Amino acid sequence: MTIKDVEPKEDYTLQITTEDGRMGFFDVMPYLKYEAFRALESFPSFKQIFNGGYFVEWECGADLSADTIEAALR
Repeated sequence: MTIKDVEPKEDYTLQITTEDGRMGFFDVMPYLKYEAFRALESFPSFKQIFNGGYFVEWECGADLSADTIEAALR
């Protein structure tokens, strides 16, 4: 899967649109308990996301692969 667009939502989900036109949501909330994701508890930090196509990454260095996102896309 290739991520075409990612939009962070206020409920700590990511709205994902894939290159093949699928759209769904990925819940980041369960990841906030991990050290690498703790900086994202601040919504302004959560919004600072970069789409790498095969991954998404935040300025704090936390990242998620497209495979991880695809496995839990709803």
